[in-house]
Amino acid sequence: MTLSVIIPALNAAGDIVQTIASVAGASEVIVADGGSDDATCDVAGRAGAKIIKCERGRGVQLVAGAREATGHWLLFLHADTCLGAGWLAETKMFMADPLNAERAGVFRFSLDDESAQARRLEKIVTWRSRVLGLPYGDQGLLISRAYYNRIGGFREMPIMEDVDLVRRIGRDRIIQFESWARTSAARWRHDGWRARSLRNVACLTLYFLGVPVKVIQRIYG
Repeated sequence: MTLSVIIPALNAAGDIVQTIASVAGASEVIVADGGSDDATCDVAGRAGAKIIKCERGRGVQLVAGAREATGHWLLFLHADTCLGAGWLAETKMFMADPLNAERAGVFRFSLDDESAQARRLEKIVTWRSRVLGLPYGDQGLLISRAYYNRIGGFREMPIMEDVDLVRRIGRDRIIQFESWARTSAARWRHDGWRARSLRNVACLTLYFLGVPVKVIQRIYG
């Protein structure tokens, strides 16, 4: 089974090399760049990734990356997220099991911050993923190409593209791995732990209430 890693990126030169290094062992790594004006494409290319350029917008970039990928399995990963030790062995076991042909796997959420606020947020995300079946894109997503295509894949949405897809997959078809995906906590440190978390909850609530995603995008920032 071949594995393609798809990373949407925008001005991610400071993170992208570490992210690419963390998925060593994948069959290919594709960086879908949404118009970076920093060195993202140069450093990602030197790190061994294939670069494609497309319109800005994470949904658009994810769609473009998946279209370019050649693997039997697709792993979607944010540019500021690194996978931890054991991820490759765990994903290989998952891909080898025929029962997972119509399931998806996500990683355990982790933040690169040693504060108590980070640990509390990690616990909340674990609960949300397991009980509500709502992992976000910063936990990564592993899915077979055939199943991805059958359910329509990502949609070209400016925000909430991850929630849209996992809802179509369904809570009972999402498996949480033991290995972690460690994401940058820069957004929470910049905006404030409580303020950023409340904003995320507000955006999710508005999405479920049917508010247009372009409106939610302005609130999200």
